[in-house]
Amino acid sequence: MLERKPTMSKSLIDLISILDIEPLEQNLFRGVSPKTRWQRVFGGQVIGQAMVAAVRTVEGEGRMPHSLHCYFILPGDPAIPIIYEVERLRDGKSYSTRRVTAIQHGRAIFSIMVSFHVEEENSIDHQDPMPDVPGPDQLSAEEVAKQPMFKDMPDFIRRYYESDRPIEMRPVEIGRYFGEKIPNGRLHLWMRTAAKLPDDPALHMCALAYASDFSLLDAAMARSGRTLHDKRMMPASLDHAMWFHRPFRADEWLLYCQDSPSALGGRGLTRGMIYKQDGTLVASVAQEGSIRERREAPTD
Repeated sequence: MLERKPTMSKSLIDLISILDIEPLEQNLFRGVSPKTRWQRVFGGQVIGQAMVAAVRTVEGEGRMPHSLHCYFILPGDPAIPIIYEVERLRDGKSYSTRRVTAIQHGRAIFSIMVSFHVEEENSIDHQDPMPDVPGPDQLSAEEVAKQPMFKDMPDFIRRYYESDRPIEMRPVEIGRYFGEKIPNGRLHLWMRTAAKLPDDPALHMCALAYASDFSLLDAAMARSGRTLHDKRMMPASLDHAMWFHRPFRADEWLLYCQDSPSALGGRGLTRGMIYKQDGTLVASVAQEGSIRERREAPTD
């Protein structure tokens, strides 16, 4: 499961190369960051790489991740590798538990607990329905270009439609980036990996964990009409939890439904539910983040 590939593409679009961490010795791995303009490591990258490290220490067919809980402790430095140390906390008949610590400059920058479960027969089966929103085909670059607002679209929205990124994203509520407020704070985003992935269920889970950190804190500012791209704000993920419910492919369109039930005192709580196009609920997410406003520099 998730064996290291001997040769990998160096293209930024290749998410597999980002997740393909290097084994150093038993329970110890090394990950690197792609060359981007980001000044700190993307949180989803650390989640994905740490999850890969955990998966590679779990033996047994059918024992797959079902939940993860993590904390972002310090900003990651994209210029140097990240060391992932795995602790094998439990291997029971039905469940396995791993704790992974990400280390840079001799200090922990991130910690995650991942729980694995052997597949069991269903006894209770229910889910919330998927919201009725426009499909990804209606939100393609070609379709968006037909809208009158396209000529005034900010550069950061245009980048949602660029092809040189690991995750392809198509936001539903595009108007909010032009100042439109979302009174109920509910946002929707179609996403998938930009490149096709191998038929490895664990890899698709790691890829979705990587993508789950994209735009989630945006929901915490939707009610006030602000975005993560607002230069007055300093958003940062504090913790992140995720539960996997049903099988899926991360290289097929998934709808990320997001909302924020509370924000106060410089922190905002956000939630997400991820659906396949046929309405199947595949994963749930929760995250609290720092959403401080920047303080103006003092003037003499």
